[in-house]
Amino acid sequence: MQKTISRTFEALRLQVKSESCVLAVCNSPVLIWPNKSVFEEITPDAPCEDIFQFIQTDDQETSGKRSTKKKNKKGVSASVINLSLMMEATKPGPVSAPILTRTAHKSHLLCATLPMDCAIWSSCSDTIKDGCEQLMKALTRQLFEMEKVILQCMKGTTLLVPEPLHFLLPEPNGLVTVVLPSGVPDKELEAQRRELHGQFELPDNRPFFRRANTYHFPNEPYKDGYLRNPHTVLTHPTLDNGKVYLVQGIYSYHHYMQDHMDDNGWGCAYRSLQTICSWFQQQGYVERGVPSHKEIQQALVEVGDKQASFVGSRQWIGSIEVQAVLNHLLGVTSKIMFVSQGSELASKGRELANHFMTEGTPVMIGGGVLAHTILGIAWSETTGEIRYLILDPHYTGAEDLPVITEKVAATESHHFRYICELNNISYASRDLNVNVDFHRAGVAGKDQTFGIKLHITTSVCPRGRE
Repeated sequence: MQKTISRTFEALRLQVKSESCVLAVCNSPVLIWPNKSVFEEITPDAPCEDIFQFIQTDDQETSGKRSTKKKNKKGVSASVINLSLMMEATKPGPVSAPILTRTAHKSHLLCATLPMDCAIWSSCSDTIKDGCEQLMKALTRQLFEMEKVILQCMKGTTLLVPEPLHFLLPEPNGLVTVVLPSGVPDKELEAQRRELHGQFELPDNRPFFRRANTYHFPNEPYKDGYLRNPHTVLTHPTLDNGKVYLVQGIYSYHHYMQDHMDDNGWGCAYRSLQTICSWFQQQGYVERGVPSHKEIQQALVEVGDKQASFVGSRQWIGSIEVQAVLNHLLGVTSKIMFVSQGSELASKGRELANHFMTEGTPVMIGGGVLAHTILGIAWSETTGEIRYLILDPHYTGAEDLPVITEKVAATESHHFRYICELNNISYASRDLNVNVDFHRAGVAGKDQTFGIKLHITTSVCPRGRE
C-alpha cells in the first residue's frame, strides 16, 4: 500500500515536470508551459508586474474591455497573481486512435483530490520565467510533503487528505507553506507544531501554526463580512520625540447594528468585547467563535454576576463585566486601572506604551454607559504628550472602509484623538495557563470625545501556547 502511494506521487511529480504542464493566469488569456518555455500573450523575460495588464476585474469583464497596464497598476490593491495548474490533454499533430484494454480482477481503489496550493514571493521586477521556475520547484516540493503526510497519517486503508496552509512568520522567515492532515483538530497536532517551531526558530510562547493563523491574502474577502484591522490605512500623528505603540495581530471590527441586532444605545461594551474576543480567536489562542450578546449575558449569569432575567435584556455592561466574561469564556486575565480624573490619564502613557509593546492587546475604556477601545497611542516620553487611537463601537453604518476612515480623517489629531476626562483603565494580560494569548481591539468609527468616568481594560495573552 505504501509503495503504491509512493509510486503514485512519483508519477504526479513527473507530470508536473512534463511538457504537458500548463499554468493559466486566472481571469486572463495568459497561458504558460513552464517546462518548455512557451508563453502565450506575454514574453518570458517580461517583469512579473506586466501580467497585471492582462488580468480583468469583474467590472472590466462586464464591459468587455481589457484593462491597460497603467490602470491595472493603480487599481490592484495587492500584488497577488493567481494561477491555475492544468495538464495538457492533447498534443498538436496526428493522433492515433484510442485503444482500450480491459483486465478483470479485484483491487482496492482509493480516489482523492489533492488540494495543491503553492505561494511564492517574487519581486515585481523579477522575470516571469524566474517566477515560474520558483513556482514549479514549490509544486514539486509540496507533492513530497503531501506524500509524507499521507504515509504518516494513514490507518490501514484509510487515508487523510493533506491540506496545504500558508503562514506569514516573523522575519526572516516570511510566508511559508505547511502541509497538515485535513480533518485533524489543532489540539491533536501539537507535536507537529512544536517541530515546526524548532525548524523555523520560533518562540513557544505564542501560536504560529494553528489554522486560525493561516495567512489571508489581500485579494480574498472574509466570508463573515467583518472588516479586519481598519486602522492600518490610517496615518500616524507626529509628536516631538514621540513614538507610536499599536495593537498587534488581527481583529475584526464589531459595532452597533451588526448581526441583525439592534443594540444602538446600549451595546457598545458588548461590541468592544466582541472585537477583543475576535482577536484571541484569530490569533489561534482560542477556537471558540465570537460570543453573541446572549452568550455574553449567559456567561455573566453563570459566574454569578447577573440574575437569570438578564439574559435577553437590553442592559448595558461595563469593564468589570467584560473582565468577567473574558476570564469565563476565554480564560483571559485582565486588570482594571482606575483614573480619578481625565487629566490623570496622560500620566499613564508609559504604562500604556509598555502594554502595547509587551502584551499588544486591545485596551477597553468603559465609563457610565459608554465603552470604547484603545488600539494604540502616540506618546512622547520627553514632553508627555499623548494621543489615542480609538475603536468606536457606536458606528452604525455598513462595513465601508472609506466611509469609516473618512470620519476618522475629519478629526483634528490626524486619526489619533485626545480622550478627555477618562477615569478607569482595564488591561487584559497575556499571562494565561494556555500557550499564548493576546488581547487587542479597535479602530475609530465616528468622532466622539467623552467627558465621563471610564474604565480602561487590557488583557494579557496566555503564555506557553504554541
